[in-house]
Amino acid sequence: MSGIAETAKRLYALFERAASALQPLVLLAARLYWGWQLFDSGKGKLGNIGTVVDYFRTLGMPAPEVTARLVSGLELVGGALLFLGLASRPIALILTANMLGAYWMGDREAFLSVISDPDKFQAAAPFTFLCVSAVVLAFGPGWLSIDALIARLFKKPETKA
Repeated sequence: MSGIAETAKRLYALFERAASALQPLVLLAARLYWGWQLFDSGKGKLGNIGTVVDYFRTLGMPAPEVTARLVSGLELVGGALLFLGLASRPIALILTANMLGAYWMGDREAFLSVISDPDKFQAAAPFTFLCVSAVVLAFGPGWLSIDALIARLFKKPETKA
């Protein structure tokens, strides 16, 4: 039995290493795809800022002209930064807060249905952007990012004592 258990343990450890090796690729794919989508969304909003201002006005947002430009610019710049993997965690924090605000202001019913009707929560527009922002906030951009490159460049060489 111990031989079977040892073999199972080694196979599981091998599986775990292989699965963990996928992490930077999954983070890269999420950042590239959803960073681009967010960038494109911000660009579209800035190109139709009057429509966004009108929508924000219907939501009762404070200073809708300013808020619409700020949110649209945040999506544009934040999407680009996510795409590049630059300042990833700070921008992910800001984007997470922004997406929570988008839920609260734009689709409060879906936001409040996270437990009672998860399908409604998941179908809301901010859902995927919120998830990707939260993942990058929690796990970082991965080693295939400008953040990781900068960290490697500034890492002090280890000295042997």
